[in-house]
Order: sequence, then C-alpha cells, then structure tokens
Amino acid sequence: MSSNETLFAIAWRYEKDLEKLARANGLSPPYTIYRGQRLTLDTNRLPPVVSAAPPVKKQLKTATAPASTEKKGSPSPVKVTKPAPKLPESLPSVWRWQWPTQGRVVRYFNSTELFKGVDIESYSGQAVVAAAPGVVVYSGSGLRGYGELIIVKHSEEFLSAYAHSRQIFVKEGQMVKGGEKIAEVGGDPANSKRLYFEIRQKGKPVNPLNFLPRK
Repeated sequence: MSSNETLFAIAWRYEKDLEKLARANGLSPPYTIYRGQRLTLDTNRLPPVVSAAPPVKKQLKTATAPASTEKKGSPSPVKVTKPAPKLPESLPSVWRWQWPTQGRVVRYFNSTELFKGVDIESYSGQAVVAAAPGVVVYSGSGLRGYGELIIVKHSEEFLSAYAHSRQIFVKEGQMVKGGEKIAEVGGDPANSKRLYFEIRQKGKPVNPLNFLPRK
C-alpha cells in the first residue's frame, strides 16, 4: 500500500462499499488512515467495541499498510480523499444514463473473464462526459491499471468510472451534470482511441449496457 493510499481507493480495489468499509473499521469522515494500520475488509463486521467476551478465533481478511521508515512517534496521516459533499435532494433519478463518449463498444463486460466494464472506441481528444449527474469522488492516477481515472458518485447505490483519460477537467468534490465534459479520450498508451467505462452498484461491477440507452 503506497503512502498516498486512501480508504476510497481500497474500497474500489476490493469492490467494497465505502460507507460499509468505514463502518467496519470504526472510521468516520474524512476516513483518515495511517501507514502500518490494519484494516478489515469484512464489511459485515461491526466496529470494534469494549467487551468482556473472548476474541473471535476466525481470522478476518485484512489489508495492511506498510510500516513507516520514519522515526518513532505519532503516526503520520496518509493523504486522504476529501469527503464527498452530500448529494442534493433535487438530484435527478440515476436511471437517466447517457453514453460517456461517442463511439462503438469493442470490448464487452464479462464477469467470467473479470472484465468489469466496456471499452468504447472513439478517437483521441474526443470529449468524455458524465454519464449521469453526481459528484466527483476520485480524480487522479493513484489506482494501478486505470491510468487517469475519474469516479463519479450518482447516489448511495451507483458509481461510474472513466479510465485512461488524456486530460481531466474536474476535481474531487465537484458536482457535475449529466452530459458535462469531464475529460478527453486518449490516455491509454496501448490504445489512445479507447475509453474504459464502468458502472458499480453497491460496490460491485455491473454490465453498463444494462443501463445505457440502446444505440
């Protein structure tokens, strides 16, 4: 785990719901974590409480941050993602999805092959737009394998991701409208004409074509 790891990045990597993961570890916004801190990935676990009951013997799956090489003392906080602002009550229903860019799908969602989204072939420099209104909860290149990545939270249930962008125009915490330009196609060194797009429902990848309008 790198020094700029965040709880949100951990939740995305392990396909966990952020709020449930935070609750399981007894964390509250802004979800500050530290190098060397052990985190449970079991989101069904209740936060630790003082109890006279014997410890549970069952070993929980955990993620551990690497020990710091700095001098002993107070643990240094890891850079954390700013807590996303609460979505307004007037936010339109998330089912009103739209295509994130112009082009054709050249690789499809396949859960058996662990391909969790779709590749849309377009052209370098083509606009990437938010597929639905929401708030940007991640913007950067800290998640390996995604290049320049944007993640938008549309509701407590849905997130969308836009990977391998050439240029990003939004920041974390920024509200975006459906159809608003957030990036450009062209950041994938292997294929600069493709956008990788993903939708997650309650933390789990789902087939984007079940939500996007038919062409």
